[in-house]
Amino acid sequence: MRIASACVIAAVVTGCQGRAESATPRQAGSASAVVAEFTVDTATVELPLELAAQLYVEHDAMVVARSAGTVDSLFAELGDHVSAGKALARLESAEQEIALAAADAAYDNLSRAAVRARALSKSGGVTSADSEHVEYQLREAEIARRKARHDLELTRVTAPFDGIVTTRMVRPRRFVSVGDTLFRVTEAAPLFARVRVPQASARLVRVGEAGSVVSGSGGISAAVVVNAAPIIDAASGTREAVLRVSRPQADLLAGANVVIRLGRERRRVTMVPRDAVAPEGYVLVVENGRATLRSVTIGGSLDGGRVEVLAGLSPGERLARPGR
Repeated sequence: MRIASACVIAAVVTGCQGRAESATPRQAGSASAVVAEFTVDTATVELPLELAAQLYVEHDAMVVARSAGTVDSLFAELGDHVSAGKALARLESAEQEIALAAADAAYDNLSRAAVRARALSKSGGVTSADSEHVEYQLREAEIARRKARHDLELTRVTAPFDGIVTTRMVRPRRFVSVGDTLFRVTEAAPLFARVRVPQASARLVRVGEAGSVVSGSGGISAAVVVNAAPIIDAASGTREAVLRVSRPQADLLAGANVVIRLGRERRRVTMVPRDAVAPEGYVLVVENGRATLRSVTIGGSLDGGRVEVLAGLSPGERLARPGR
């Protein structure tokens, strides 16, 4: 018979305290023995291997300041889509621009001097040593000009690749030092998941093998194994595999915790009807007319309205329907 609500409330309280307590017919508000409606059973089923994982992308980088200075302008905000090379910010660059202008002027002047020296060298108007000295000065001026251009370029903060701005730590008119983190840019796709498959199921790992990704909301996206370790890791007894999500649903984002389903394997499972398990994750085990509260660990859903029991029950035990 159905256990009274008071029994369920008491069950939840005691279960949270980590103890199993019995509910007698009198405690349940009934003069008759508790009736068992379900039996814990076993079956051989084909189920996918389920492994916890976290989604990631290959390109995910912190963009740091490459030059010290005050932030002059910001061109990107949190959540903006940016392309490789797009300006994210700019530091004050007046000194670098002046240095570049001076280097350009020096180079132009020495370029003209080198042209004259070459002409005079052919006619014997200057010695070879003087001509070589002018050429040396020209090369030095070219190096100085390249350095000035590089110093100016360092004041420009750009996106390293196509992606989304996932962090903005820089603020206008703030002084930054070399190495300070300014932005974080994260690639939007493709999404990957890295799992370690137990040795007993390592045969399921094959490059090209189809799998699926289950999000926290229960959505399922297709995936495929793109890389697999050729050996079993002796320390952990697992084989590493990397899956790429081929058609991600909207709620799949880099960094999200997901469940990877891979392959199908035959295994013996303990199972009960779903109705035998309370929403809080408890069952009422019946023995000699008494119902004992017990916490169980539930696995995946099976056919016929049944669920796999990973821990907490043994085959043959009898269960009462939990109160609602």
